[in-house]
Amino acid sequence: MRVAAFEHVRRLGQIHDQLTAVDLRPGFTFGGQRIPLVNPQRGIFKPRQMQFLLSIRTVFPKPGARIWYDDQRNVHRQIYEANEAVDYAFMGTNADAADNRWLREAMDHRVPLIYFLGVAPGRFQAFVPAFIAGWDASSLKASVTFGLPDKATAEPPENGLERRYALRVVQQRLHQASFREAVISAYNGRCALSGLPEPLLLDAAHIIADKDERLGQPLVENGIPLSKIHHAAFDAHLLGIDADYRIHVSDRLLIQRDGPMLENLKQLHHGALHLPERVKDRPDRDRLQVRFKLFKEAA
Repeated sequence: MRVAAFEHVRRLGQIHDQLTAVDLRPGFTFGGQRIPLVNPQRGIFKPRQMQFLLSIRTVFPKPGARIWYDDQRNVHRQIYEANEAVDYAFMGTNADAADNRWLREAMDHRVPLIYFLGVAPGRFQAFVPAFIAGWDASSLKASVTFGLPDKATAEPPENGLERRYALRVVQQRLHQASFREAVISAYNGRCALSGLPEPLLLDAAHIIADKDERLGQPLVENGIPLSKIHHAAFDAHLLGIDADYRIHVSDRLLIQRDGPMLENLKQLHHGALHLPERVKDRPDRDRLQVRFKLFKEAA
């Protein structure tokens, strides 16, 4: 039953970038019976059909305003700063409550589970498998480690090296997911070049690549939501954006004549970038200037 739950969640992850309550509500089917994946009201969940804990969940808090990215670093700071394990708070203040005993039992029996980690309000990334590696009644916290993504068996990491590697994979996935959500949300789910209003067809393109330690931070002002074709053209320096938010199309594309898709790209030449409502979310002009220099050098 646990293996079936893991396989179902992995399939969901292949279909959806992030999981929502709508995706999780149906649960999964085992032996002709529907088994829930989560309890919508609680973060620690054990189905009545299973002996041990199946999932834990951390909800991304929903602030009063629509824009949520400003609080994001605080929510995920502990995961980014952790070395081998992350803390998970008990339910309430009674360490002997059923939910908290399930955490202890999962630790004692080395049970693999699913960690649904919030990346935006109502959106989750699923990490499978995760493990309860510690349980402390005095601090009312458990510690969570993650399984190796390329390991066939759902066994806890055997040493510190494996725990650190597995956590780095989680940090990378969390970075990618939360950066994408923040950038696309800032632009109301539209491509900054074409205005395409379908988030599923959009990428969060970095202005300066994240490998650049000085300018490549995962900030909204270092990102632009672009459709797949525009993102590919931007990365190939076939499209450029100057510090005044004007769009430039390379001569290589401008001289070609080959159908409506190419013509749509060419029509962007000297057009204006669609900007987000908040001034603080607009692309950083210094970063754009650095990137636009690369565009001109590639011409």
